[in-house]
Order: sequence, then structure tokens, then C-alpha cells
Amino acid sequence: MGQKYVKYSKEFRESALRRLSLTPNVAQLCRELGISRQLLYQWRDGARREQQEHFQNAEQRLRQENAQLRKALLKRTLEVDFLKAACAKVEALRPGSIGSGVTASGKRSAN
Repeated sequence: MGQKYVKYSKEFRESALRRLSLTPNVAQLCRELGISRQLLYQWRDGARREQQEHFQNAEQRLRQENAQLRKALLKRTLEVDFLKAACAKVEALRPGSIGSGVTASGKRSAN
């Protein structure tokens, strides 16, 4: 006679893993749950692998987003620098520029 295969629900596995993290006596927990210690540790290791993969995926997404934001910031910085230089050249070519940023008046007052 072979062992019967039992499919445990996700909720049961998660509950068992929560209890595993809190209990000092794993053998007693396994008896209460009616599962083997090996199965409990397989669940624990699988959950750790899933969590590790989740963190790696999240880190990869954040790195990609960071690279995109850096590229966008560089583009905007170049645009601002170009516009500042263009404005400075236009200002320098303006007739009557007095250098203070204020245009000179064409007429003098009668005082």
C-alpha cells in the first residue's frame, strides 16, 4: 500500500507556515496538522523561493524605472541648458540691451 496524495489548500499551507514561525516544537506542530516535517519544510523553502523571486523581480523593475527616469532627467536638463543658451544669445543680439535684463526705453522723459 502506498501513501495517499493529499492536496492542501493555499490557506492551510500559509497557516501552517505562520504557525511554524511561531512554534518552538516543530514535531508537535506536524502532529497537530497531520503532515510530515519534510512536507512542512518543503512548503517553507518554496515560500522563501517565491519571496526571493518576487523581490528580485521588484528590484529589476525598479532598476529599469530608475534608468528611464535618469534618461528623462538628462534629456530635460539638456533641453533647459539649450534654451538658456538660446535665450542668452537672443538677449545679446537685441538692440539697446543694457545688460540688466531690462530693455532700454526709446524715449527720454522730459524732466
